[in-house]
Amino acid sequence: MTRTFIAALLALAATSAMAQPTEFNEATVAQLQAQMAAGTLTSVKLTSFYLDRIQALDQNGPGVNSVLEVNPDALAMAQNADNLRARGKLLGPLHGIPVLLKDNIDTGDRMQTTAGSFALAGKTAIRDSTVAAKLRAGGAVILGKTNLSEWANFRSFYSTSGWSGRGGLTHNPYSLDRNGCGSSTGSAVAVAANFAAVSIGTETDGSIVCPGNVNSVVGIKPTVGLTSRSGVVPISHTQDTIGPHARTVADAAAVLNVIVSRTPDKNDPATGGVPLGWQGTGRTRPALPADYTAFVDPNGLAGARVGVTRQGIDSAPPQVVAAFDNAVAAIQDAGATVVDLDGAGFQFASADGEFLVLLFDFKLDVQKYFATRVGVPMANKTLADAIAFNDANAATEMPYFLQEIFQFSEAMDTGGPDPGNNPQPIFGGLTYNQALAIDRNAGVNGIDAALSQFHLGAVVAPTDSPGWTTDLILSDHFIFASSGLAGGPGYPIVQVPAANVLGMPMGISFLGTAFGEPTLIKLASGFEAATHARFQPTFTGNITTANTAGTRPTPRPLPEKDTGKRPHHI
Repeated sequence: MTRTFIAALLALAATSAMAQPTEFNEATVAQLQAQMAAGTLTSVKLTSFYLDRIQALDQNGPGVNSVLEVNPDALAMAQNADNLRARGKLLGPLHGIPVLLKDNIDTGDRMQTTAGSFALAGKTAIRDSTVAAKLRAGGAVILGKTNLSEWANFRSFYSTSGWSGRGGLTHNPYSLDRNGCGSSTGSAVAVAANFAAVSIGTETDGSIVCPGNVNSVVGIKPTVGLTSRSGVVPISHTQDTIGPHARTVADAAAVLNVIVSRTPDKNDPATGGVPLGWQGTGRTRPALPADYTAFVDPNGLAGARVGVTRQGIDSAPPQVVAAFDNAVAAIQDAGATVVDLDGAGFQFASADGEFLVLLFDFKLDVQKYFATRVGVPMANKTLADAIAFNDANAATEMPYFLQEIFQFSEAMDTGGPDPGNNPQPIFGGLTYNQALAIDRNAGVNGIDAALSQFHLGAVVAPTDSPGWTTDLILSDHFIFASSGLAGGPGYPIVQVPAANVLGMPMGISFLGTAFGEPTLIKLASGFEAATHARFQPTFTGNITTANTAGTRPTPRPLPEKDTGKRPHHI
């Protein structure tokens, strides 16, 4: 066989792999449930579809690499869901629906929970995290674990999103050379690529919404304490939260229904309280809605009043700026009143205490988590042990970037009878409690002040830029982001697809005060219905290749005789 023929066969095989299977692509949870209710679909068939698609496109074909591990018990779970349905017993809105979980969420089964690091590989978690247990109780099929930025992107200042020592690099399915963003990279990529109906990610500051932004999926970052962090590898009990990725706002809301903690979880005190931004204000935890999907409204923007802040987007290329401007125009066209917060001179108080808070919390919180594990290198160990493990296994754990953040965290003074008041030399003597006060103020005189002063339902901002070319040498390339407005105080965000910028997705964020998810879901679903901005990935290797060929000079015939021209400077 000639090389040309072999190349043609390989291209045909790749095309065939990328084309199949597609039967349930873009299907919503409601549509899938309707088919199962009608008897035209089973959970086993749906689960098999996703397993086949993961094999064809994620593990082979273009090799997206978003799924770190598939659940060997997934088909058994699906069969059990089908059996219950046949007996007329449905456990919830996700009954029989396959769900992927980020690999920092404990599952008490045969799958690993490692946060992408071999430091947590070995024996599986002893029990389910609260969120995983709620998914099981709700009849969902736990399909597998997704790759992530190792240690949720909290190990080095020079990390590359979507890379972990255990999982390697996850690629953006819209252009495989580009980045999937944030630590919940695999969670968003998998949903964008139709490897699952929905998935679960985690966010401390940006790690649900940024992956949603660059992968054209919805991401709900819930209020801190709305969902339990018990059994989740932590960064910070002050800021961590668990939420869904989905292809529609309605699907994300359906997942939220299953995983919220409507009563306090004894293993996570935040589920009975309020996030940092509300602490000390006299505001108390409200009763949570029975059904978050009830707030999905295609006319959700009609009569609404939202405030827009640009959050640095004007430093981006013109096509990115235009995408956001078009999204704001679409909000107005859908009947909302738009208030220009920047033009009105409003200044959001900054959560400048965030890094100190995260470093302080991580040193203590990760040690508590290590105490829950057995049979792994970090079982009952400390952050100092994790640092030593990375040093001893640098070839696999640190081939591209090191662990400066781990080292900063270890250097925090968390000892003594009142550690919150210990001056931290790294931060010029600032204490943990003082840093908390700064971040609390970022809620009071940030989102809360904007909502109150301008009588707004939400703040709207660009989420992040489109995905950049992945660079394992020079790390991530961030231009702007808005997640920090909600990160410090622990407030919610709904990210929704907004644009196609030269083939790459871009989204916008609806931000609100604590427990404001119903309003944000209503507004985001209204925007979704008005724009239909989500589009499917094509698994292109490099989306800019078509525009990099350049021009070809037109050949000219040689002259028939000497022209008299001579070379010079030779």
